[in-house]
Amino acid sequence: MSSASIPTTKGTARVQDSHAWKRVRRAVRSPKGTLLLLFVPMILLALPRAGASEVLPGLFAAVAVAVVIDMATAKLVHNRWIFPDGAILSALIVAMVLSPIEDWYVVAATATLAITSKHLVRIGPANVFNPAALAIVAASILFDGVQDWWGALPALGWWGAGAVLAAGLYMADRIHKMPLVLAFLGPYFALFTMASLAGDSVVAEIFRRPDLHAALFFAFFMADDPPTCPVHFRHQVAFGVITAVACFAFFQLFGWVYFLPAGLLVANAAEGGRRWLAQRQRRRAPRRQPTRMAA
Repeated sequence: MSSASIPTTKGTARVQDSHAWKRVRRAVRSPKGTLLLLFVPMILLALPRAGASEVLPGLFAAVAVAVVIDMATAKLVHNRWIFPDGAILSALIVAMVLSPIEDWYVVAATATLAITSKHLVRIGPANVFNPAALAIVAASILFDGVQDWWGALPALGWWGAGAVLAAGLYMADRIHKMPLVLAFLGPYFALFTMASLAGDSVVAEIFRRPDLHAALFFAFFMADDPPTCPVHFRHQVAFGVITAVACFAFFQLFGWVYFLPAGLLVANAAEGGRRWLAQRQRRRAPRRQPTRMAA
């Protein structure tokens, strides 16, 4: 065998580096990678006002526990290692919603609930409920968790709302979920506007910070979560309207501080039921026998 036919160590390393760089570029260009890149500057903008010493312990703890659980589950169930980008995003959302005054272990426990629910409550290959939304509701009930939505940049006022809006519009267009976002925001603000005109003075806070910022963050970064929301535009519109009506109802009837994630869970349940019925119909549909051509 000639020496030219034997791959050199340097050549093999160069090929491996090329493949690794391609994987990194693919991850960055993916929707999850894009959202991670959008969250980083948002967190950096929020830290000076929210307080780095208060925010970072819970944020790091949430991400660490989410990564460990997601990677361990993938290894045990599927016998493969994964890059837990979805777990990181869920943990960041949990940390960006819960108040900085929460103890770090409460934020970590909430992230644990999020990742655990993602693996346990599923229909086919997809999880039913938005992990962060389910965990935030559970934390509010179990730990009396306080929501602050500091990651939605309420401390920056209208500049913060503009930053969330710009990042959200880019992301919604990137993942083709603009109909869902608009179908949520339109009825959401319309319902609260009608309630205000009817004499309900409490709903005025919905149009001020931090509630306005929370609604934008929720619409663009939680409600349109690809694994738990529809793909087709007409289903997206129905999903957005259901979410808006449920959020409004929970706020008006019960005054829950977690009315936004609670409303999303209602739409998730409706979407999960629709997917389940569609799967049953596909299983029951008779298979067509191939027609034979005449000789």
